[in-house]
Amino acid sequence: MGSADGPKADATDGDTRKARDTAVSERRFRFLVAGYAVSSYGTFLNMVALNLFVYETTGRALAMGLFMAVRLASGFVAGLVVGGLLARFSAKSIMLWANVGQGAVMLVLILAPDGMLTGALMAVSVVIGACGTLFMVALRSSIPEMVGEDRRAWANSLSITGRSLAMVAGFASAGVVVSLVGYTAAFLVDMATFVACAVTVALLPIAGGKGAGGSAPESSEHSEGSGGSGAGKDAPAAKSGRRWRPVAFVALAAAPGMGLMVALRGVDAFGSSSHNAALPIYSTSLDASNPAVFVSAFWCVWALGNIGAQQVIQRYAQRTGRSVGALGFGYGTVVMSAAFIAAFAGFPLAVTAVIALIAGAADGLTEVAYTSHLQTLPATLRGHAFGLSATFENLGFGVGMILVAAALDRFSPLAVVGWSHGAAIVVAVVFLLRVAGVRRAERTGLRKEEAVEGRPDRGDRDGAEVSRG
Repeated sequence: MGSADGPKADATDGDTRKARDTAVSERRFRFLVAGYAVSSYGTFLNMVALNLFVYETTGRALAMGLFMAVRLASGFVAGLVVGGLLARFSAKSIMLWANVGQGAVMLVLILAPDGMLTGALMAVSVVIGACGTLFMVALRSSIPEMVGEDRRAWANSLSITGRSLAMVAGFASAGVVVSLVGYTAAFLVDMATFVACAVTVALLPIAGGKGAGGSAPESSEHSEGSGGSGAGKDAPAAKSGRRWRPVAFVALAAAPGMGLMVALRGVDAFGSSSHNAALPIYSTSLDASNPAVFVSAFWCVWALGNIGAQQVIQRYAQRTGRSVGALGFGYGTVVMSAAFIAAFAGFPLAVTAVIALIAGAADGLTEVAYTSHLQTLPATLRGHAFGLSATFENLGFGVGMILVAAALDRFSPLAVVGWSHGAAIVVAVVFLLRVAGVRRAERTGLRKEEAVEGRPDRGDRDGAEVSRG
């Protein structure tokens, strides 16, 4: 009788312990997102303040372009090496030192004498670009270890919400901060945000990194069909600095359509460069006396749509226990790109506001779907996949800024944005057809397998499966 009651008590205790552990991990992740949002505010603040400072210091628009190019190039290189770093070091240490590095370089800029300002600015662009990518990849690739596989969509949505709020606050306050208290105070605020995030990371226990060796069950789950040792075989490659390229591309080949998905992300970044470059020009054509008003209003409405989408995604994930998936990424990219094209079509401001809202919501959907899908990779490959993805994104955005800037001298913003985001729509349609084909093949294979399992002469297969369980 005691033995009959025992398992029930153990089960109850196990469920209670699991619920308590889940609540603790989610609370810790909320604190981490708060620190990330604070540092993101600093990132968006310095995006405006540093560009203005570069232009005021050098008096040349070319210097601003060079500053941005160095920043993107640093992020490009960081994306190539971060997978190897995560195989050697913990995600916590990478996130911590990424924030310490950004805070330290801002202090160097503040203390630099006039004769060394140019060198200090280049150092800032290198460190901010590289450390921003390192932090982002370490965070995203470690979310499954931090909150659990079933809470990935919730965690991704929460972190994107924090970043979107920080973007609005950073862009909205940058002009006010610089005009009221000056560049030095703005850089001090910026430095303080990175310090705050570093302290948050230092105080929290954060899983992930070092090859994510603690996630063996997950790796086994994803390596079915290779004797459960696929992740183990990849681990040495992940830990070998000389072999980061094969591991990165193995990560993209680990799931059907993953390489095409990352390529679409790069093309999407190319499209993003077009609307970022075209918005100030289009805004000037609407109101030459005060062009910043339309740009600020557009991004604020965009952010509202993004945040609203995150709330819907969080509730959907909580109610169903599912993420939006690869199809959500493809459809979201099509809607987002179409909305950005429509934003430059000259519609009335009220209609343009609705379009910006839709663009923000679709952007939020694609971000969560994309991040959640890459997180389904085995832990030994995940950091390499996110690193290569960051490289593609920086490459797409950087090349896009160069080509778009040249094109805007000859063509209208609508034409340039239409071509750039049109390319993203074409690749997204190819991706959706690919995903639909894979799912159709999986359903056909499943029906064939069910038909075979139903045959009485294949009892050996059933028996093997039972004994293996």
